Amino acid sequence: MKVVLFTLNGSWVHTSLALRCLRPPLEREGFAVTLLEGTLRDRSAHLLEALYREQADVYSFSCYIWNLEEMLALGESLHAVLPDAKIVLGGPEVSFATERFDAMHWIEAIVCGEGEETLPALCRQLRDGLLHARVIQGTPHAIGNDGILYREGEGNGSILYYESSRGCPYRCAYCLSSATEGLRLKSVEQTLDDLMRFETLHADCKIIKFVDRTFNANVGRANAIWQALLDGRFTKHYHFEVCASLLSEESFAILSRFPKGKIQLEFGLQSTNPETLAASSRHIDPHRVIEAVRRIHSVGNIHVHLDLIAGLPYETYARFARSFDEAYGCCDLLQLGFLKLLYGTKLREKSAEYGYKCLPHTPYTVLESRWISYPELQRLSHIAEVLERYRESNRFSHALWYLDPLMTSPFAFWEGLSDYLKEHDPRPLQKISQPDAFRYLLQYTKTLDGVNEETLKEMLAADFSQHENKRPPAFLRG
Repeated sequence: MKVVLFTLNGSWVHTSLALRCLRPPLEREGFAVTLLEGTLRDRSAHLLEALYREQADVYSFSCYIWNLEEMLALGESLHAVLPDAKIVLGGPEVSFATERFDAMHWIEAIVCGEGEETLPALCRQLRDGLLHARVIQGTPHAIGNDGILYREGEGNGSILYYESSRGCPYRCAYCLSSATEGLRLKSVEQTLDDLMRFETLHADCKIIKFVDRTFNANVGRANAIWQALLDGRFTKHYHFEVCASLLSEESFAILSRFPKGKIQLEFGLQSTNPETLAASSRHIDPHRVIEAVRRIHSVGNIHVHLDLIAGLPYETYARFARSFDEAYGCCDLLQLGFLKLLYGTKLREKSAEYGYKCLPHTPYTVLESRWISYPELQRLSHIAEVLERYRESNRFSHALWYLDPLMTSPFAFWEGLSDYLKEHDPRPLQKISQPDAFRYLLQYTKTLDGVNEETLKEMLAADFSQHENKRPPAFLRG
C-alpha cells in the first residue's frame, strides 16, 4: 500500500521534520512512502496535480496553524478527483476540538497528537478495511531511534531541523506544549552522533535549528552538548530555545567560549508583569531573565532573541509599553508577537472569562480583551512592523547605535516613529522604498531632544552605503 505524507511549509527555506518522523515507522511496516512538501506560495492547482499524480492509497496531511485552511481545501479537492483514496489529517492544528471537522465527510480519520506509532497502525486498519474510529489519540513515542531523519540529498542547503527532546517541563497557558505530559530526552552521546551525521551527510547545510521547546530543561545535559559543540568538527550554526532561569554558571562559562555566530539563543520573556505571568502559568522572575539575557548578549559572541507577547491577561497597552522598555537593549532582536488562542490551551478555555475576542479562523490572533482594545492591539501591530523594518533588518545599525542611548523610553520612540510614518505616508510599510525609509527616520529623529542632526546623517549615510550598495542620497550628504 502506498502512503503519501504531505504538508505545506511557510516558505521554500523550510522543510518538514514531522513528515520525516513518520516515514521510518511506516517503512518498517512495509508501506511504500512518498514525501511531498509544498509552500503557501505554490498554486493550489499545481499542488493538487502533484498529489493526484502519486495515485496513493492513503494521503496523510500534516496540519498547522499556518496551513490549515489551504490543507483542508486541497484535501476536499483531492477527494473529488480520487474518491477511493483515504485522506488522514494529523498535526497540532487538528489534535484538539476535532468536532470542527465532523461535517467534512471526505476526512477518513484524524490522528491527535504523536503519530509515529499511531499512523502505521491506522494504515494497517485502512489496508484491511477495519477502521475502528475516525478520531484516534496518538501514542507517545520514544524519540532517538531513527537518527537525524533527513536523508542524503534532502533539505534546501540552508536550514535543517533537529529534535533532541520532546515535551516541555512548563505549562504555559498559551502554548500547546502545556497539553502534553512528560519530557523525553535523547542522550548526550546520541545527540552528538546525530549532529556529526549532519556534518557528513549535509555539508551544504548552514543552520541546525533545534525544535526542542526548552533545550536546557536538563541543565547538565545541555552543558555537555554545548561543551562538545566547541569542537571545530562541528561546523554548523546552531539555534536553541532555552530557559534563561536554568542557565548555570557553567552554562555561562561554556557559552562565552563559542566563536561569534556559531550559536543563536532564543529566550521567552513574554511580559515583565507578575500578574500577567501568573495568569499565563509562567513561574519566572522576569528581571532575572532579563539580566541573564543581558549577560549572554554582553559577551558579543552569541546572537540573542528575546520574545514578548502582546495580548496576555492583565497587560494593558501602558503595561506592555513598560515590559517593552524593560526588555529593550538586552538582546540583538526583540521579537514582538501577538497572542493566539490555540485550541487545546488554557487561555482559549478561559476566553469568555478574560473577555477575549479573536479571529474565528487561523491563526486565531486576539483582537481584544478585558485589558486591551482592538485599536490598541492594531497600534502595537504597526509598531511591530516598524521595529522589524528598522531594527530587526539590521540595515540601520549605525543610526540605532547612536540613537539607542538617547531613548528615555524605547517604546515611546518606536511608537512615535510608527505614528509619524502613518501621518506622512499612507502606504503600507512594506511599500515604502528604502530611501524614503531613511528620509522618514531622519525627519522624525532630528526633532527629538539630544539628537545632533549632522551626527545622525553620518550614521544613516554609513548604513545606506553598507547595506544598499549605493551612494547615499543627497539629503544624507552635507
